[in-house]
Amino acid sequence: MAHFAQVKNGKVLKVIVAEQEHIDRIGGNWVQTSYNTRAGVHYKPDTNEPSGEVALRKNFATVGGVYDSTKDAFYAAQPYASWILDETTCIWGPPTPKPEFDPSTGKNYEWNETSKQWVEI
Repeated sequence: MAHFAQVKNGKVLKVIVAEQEHIDRIGGNWVQTSYNTRAGVHYKPDTNEPSGEVALRKNFATVGGVYDSTKDAFYAAQPYASWILDETTCIWGPPTPKPEFDPSTGKNYEWNETSKQWVEI
């Protein structure tokens, strides 16, 4: 059994667990995805420890996400127009780094797309 994403025009429509034979029978554009792959790293199941295995297609496919056949990678839809896709990890990131959370003050931040900066919440 493996995870497969149904893809149409680069958009992930569905993710299922199936045998390759089933995928071959049902037709359509299905691309295998790895549940334990994040940011171009394959992890041991149920851990944050890299497995050392080859990462498959950068990230696990998610419904509404993107499959880029040129990069052979899955990634989330762009969260904000100003955010930039990291070509190595296929993870979106802000144009400026998020300020560190300071537990002594409790200050935390969220992205404001209008001002294109982090604002305190």
